[in-house]
Amino acid sequence: MLLIPKPVQRHLKTPFIAILIVFLAVGAGLWWWHVRDRSNSSFRTAVVKRGDVAATISASGTIEPEEVVDIGAQVAGLIKSFGTDINGNTIDYGSVVEEGAVLARIDDSVYAAALAVANAQVEQAKAGELSASANIDQMKAKLIQAEAEWKRAQELSNEKLMARVDFDTDQANYEVAKSNVGVAEAALAQAKAATVQAQAALEGAQRNLDFCIIKSPVRGVIIDRRVNIGQTVVSSLNAPSLFLIAKDLTRMQIWVGVNEADVGRIIPGEPVTFACDAFPGRQFEGTVGKVRLNATMTQNVVMYTVEVNTKNPDNVLLPYLTANVLFVTRKESNSLLVPNAALRWSPSSLSQISPEARSQNRIDPPVGAAGISPASHQDQGVKAATQTIWLKDGDFVRPLAVKAGVSDGANTAVAADALQEGQEVVTGEASASSQAATKNPFLPPVIRR
Repeated sequence: MLLIPKPVQRHLKTPFIAILIVFLAVGAGLWWWHVRDRSNSSFRTAVVKRGDVAATISASGTIEPEEVVDIGAQVAGLIKSFGTDINGNTIDYGSVVEEGAVLARIDDSVYAAALAVANAQVEQAKAGELSASANIDQMKAKLIQAEAEWKRAQELSNEKLMARVDFDTDQANYEVAKSNVGVAEAALAQAKAATVQAQAALEGAQRNLDFCIIKSPVRGVIIDRRVNIGQTVVSSLNAPSLFLIAKDLTRMQIWVGVNEADVGRIIPGEPVTFACDAFPGRQFEGTVGKVRLNATMTQNVVMYTVEVNTKNPDNVLLPYLTANVLFVTRKESNSLLVPNAALRWSPSSLSQISPEARSQNRIDPPVGAAGISPASHQDQGVKAATQTIWLKDGDFVRPLAVKAGVSDGANTAVAADALQEGQEVVTGEASASSQAATKNPFLPPVIRR
């Protein structure tokens, strides 16, 4: 064993420590370089695709029959029975009825009695008219007699063969007879008027009796029956509603509530697609009919009702279903599409940008600044005129200015001379160092956009 003197040992410790420090410094530098190299971002990309995109306005509404007839009662009474539909079944929900078909009958005993009274009054009025006519004939006969006596009295008076009193009496009788004829004629006119009045009352009583039979004014389908047998309907100022008939269920409407901020972009005749929860996975089509002007306000939000017309040839769509409607306000076909995230992302450091792009100073927008968010223009369906996307260029990215067009909320139509289908566009990045530091494989990586 070699023995080293203590003074020599103290002398040798100094360079050993220095060497150890150098080695530690080199190791720390290598470790830092390794970590820095691992901290380079891993880009998340998407492929530029070609396809169709449409800007839409989403809203919900209720499916309504295009034409509905509300059947009411014009008289009060007890519902005695219902009629039958085209199949001979009792009227009920969903029954198909022809025009003029009997829907229900109301107890008519009171109205039949009133009709009988009206008939009697007509006969009485006609009898009064005959009596007045006969009275005229009688008065005319008396007038002839009075006129003859008056003429004879005049002849006798001229020969001084009649007393003055008798002369005056015959003259008065003649004048009274003429007046009685006028009175009799007036009584006849009054009797005729009474007959007309009684006839009108008879017609009214007959009509009320007819109203006891409720008939369908159109051919259609019963979508609501609001009375039962034995129920009493009361007709006052408003006719009570008994049945609701849809005239044609092969043509339907959707009454859609649209916010005032979107209603200006809805144009009559434009195509519409909608879906119903009752038929998952199925899409229906329609067209914008008209925008109603009677807006409503709910919690300071102004809503307009838009009518959407749709065909229902197989009667699949039922009245009053809720429809989720998409109004197509603008559409582009066969365009290059990129995810909206690609328009929002920008590099976080210059080291991510390709040396060629850095040398040409083609960095717009500035590094670390996000592009214009499509969400801010989603309501209009059109983005700003020019935006920047970042294409994958090996281990780096390079910018490309594009003209952004229509967006559907997920993808945006873009156009640029240098942009081609199949290129990779960056939508985000995941830090590799953060992934390495994550020991639990079930935890997601840290995503930075």
